[in-house]
Amino acid sequence: MKKREIQEINASSMADISFLLLIFFLVTTSMATDKGLFRTLPPPVEQKKQNEEIEVNKRNIMLVLVNSSDKLMVNGEVMDVMSLKEKAKEFIDNPANKENLPEKETVDIDYFGKCRITTKHVISLQNDRGTSYQAYIAVQNELVAAYNELRDEISAKKFEGRKYSQLTESEQEAVRKYYPLKISEAEPKNYGQVTGGAQ
Repeated sequence: MKKREIQEINASSMADISFLLLIFFLVTTSMATDKGLFRTLPPPVEQKKQNEEIEVNKRNIMLVLVNSSDKLMVNGEVMDVMSLKEKAKEFIDNPANKENLPEKETVDIDYFGKCRITTKHVISLQNDRGTSYQAYIAVQNELVAAYNELRDEISAKKFEGRKYSQLTESEQEAVRKYYPLKISEAEPKNYGQVTGGAQ
């Protein structure tokens, strides 16, 4: 009696097909990219300047604190996050040239000519180690929104109603010089509870 011959599947081309499928999926699949907050870091401080005391005028600093309970304090005043954007806009622009807000200097900027702006203003953001990520992002969003709105407003005024995003690269650079984004972030600390006037 003859044994039945078992036919084997020819798998010699399977490796090539698998390789082609792998390449196909790698090419067609969209990869998730990391997202974060865009910040331009300042250049490193020279060794000579590190040893010197640098005096900073208090009127040029807006101190924003977020404690472990996600409570917000701005320059010693307890504040709701929803009010932060308008407060920041007034600080950055100082439209009434108030003495308790950043000092203005005359600067020559392309497209704008000579104008008075707050070149030395800094928003100092400090968080507690226990601050939630949601509170941190909410505060960041309001501060960045203040700059974005000011840039849109000055763009519309200067460039025939166009928003900042609709400007050319050179026009955007001029607007960035008019309203430079200056948010400084300190290392998180333990601030405890934010109360009516003291921490």
